[in-house]
Amino acid sequence: MKLNELKPAAGSAKDAWRKGRGAGSGNGKTAGKGHKGQNARSGGGVRPGFEGGQLPLYRKLPKRGFKNRFATNYVTVNVSELNVFENGAVVDLEALLAKKIVRKSLDGLKVLGNGELTKNLTVKAAAFSATAKEKITAAGGQAEEV
Repeated sequence: MKLNELKPAAGSAKDAWRKGRGAGSGNGKTAGKGHKGQNARSGGGVRPGFEGGQLPLYRKLPKRGFKNRFATNYVTVNVSELNVFENGAVVDLEALLAKKIVRKSLDGLKVLGNGELTKNLTVKAAAFSATAKEKITAAGGQAEEV
């Protein structure tokens, strides 16, 4: 493939479209806006969500839920996923990001107790579930809160 053979993906590039430039352009006279009415005027049209004066859908539906802005959002990982590390390794958020076990960091790491752990590891995390702590210590490792 050469530079002169490159083309945009089909349907991604639109042709130039000059509004109101004579009948020969196909978009003269009303410039594609039709005849008169609210949408033909400058600044015309209605705001998004306007339903012609009818009670709009966003007002008919009940308010739902609550999102606590001050909550700590942990990235979670189960103890079964920690078996990819070598015996005696130090496992923290950076090590998990490097191995692509987790994809983002958020407010810290929380280790959950699902699955079995066969390696003795030193796990450093912001929080541990009770079963996760038990399984890490039972395998001969350490659970350190940071």
